[in-house]
Amino acid sequence: MEHPAILNLCKRLEKQGYSVTYLSVDSKGMLNLEELRSSLREDTVLVSVMAANNETGTIFPIERIGQIVKSHGILFHVDAVQAVGKIALDLQDSPIDFLTLSGHKLHAPKGIGVLYVRRGVRFRPLLVGGHQEKGRRGGTENVPAMVGLGKAADLAQSFLQKEQTQVRALRDRLEQTILREIPDCQVNGHPALRLPNTSNIGFKYIEGEAILLSLDRYGICASSGSACTSGSLEPSHVLRAMGLPYTVLHGSIRFSLSRYTTSAEIERVLYLLPKVVQRLRDISPFKRESETTQGWLDTLQQESVMASASSTDDY
Repeated sequence: MEHPAILNLCKRLEKQGYSVTYLSVDSKGMLNLEELRSSLREDTVLVSVMAANNETGTIFPIERIGQIVKSHGILFHVDAVQAVGKIALDLQDSPIDFLTLSGHKLHAPKGIGVLYVRRGVRFRPLLVGGHQEKGRRGGTENVPAMVGLGKAADLAQSFLQKEQTQVRALRDRLEQTILREIPDCQVNGHPALRLPNTSNIGFKYIEGEAILLSLDRYGICASSGSACTSGSLEPSHVLRAMGLPYTVLHGSIRFSLSRYTTSAEIERVLYLLPKVVQRLRDISPFKRESETTQGWLDTLQQESVMASASSTDDY
């Protein structure tokens, strides 16, 4: 479920000889804390978990995860990029050792971010050079962007209540109307533990990219996953990790709202989207092919289960 910023680094570490354990998630995108607990080893040095998923908005129980991790004396990193400015994060009594965030997710300038390091926790700098930031990161500071991020953080704090009420209400109206007006679609992610601004919806039997191209003609912006994986024809690794069916994987798109989203914009999406989906389903053979493929997969799965049961009985 993690962002490529974490996954690709883990792959590099594996090539350097490190051992990396990847935890699974359920169909709602939630971690199994017992699997986490049992995966910790004597030589485990770091656990990294995102605060909230960037594609589905599923919020992870960071405090509980941190308690498990710290009880084993292991360092704990949280990727809070998607969560900052959407939900409250209090680091005063938190088990978090490292936390990363990016300014563009809370309306700050692009290209500025933060690495929080708990006092007393040592780490090796990635960029070595001058004495900037007490030797933690060499290079001249981008002061205007830093000031912008500070101001954006202040504003985000003051708008947290709006995120939880007005933004959530707009998202809920978007989802509920789509589910009511458009057949064969579903909301991906945890039904309750989800960011108030994120909605990932799977439309069966059509391609998500086709939906996005059609919406773009009307000036409506959405995405098929993370911006860092745009251009890839592969289904989202997040949705694949959740085990979503073939018919949903390729037709899932993400709507991201903010405190600047208006009711009129939501109503425009709700007026146009059903027409877009119906037109694409009418002209695409994907539905017939998907129904045949899914039926074949379901049959194969049933036969596999029956074979396993038969084998157990024989034994």
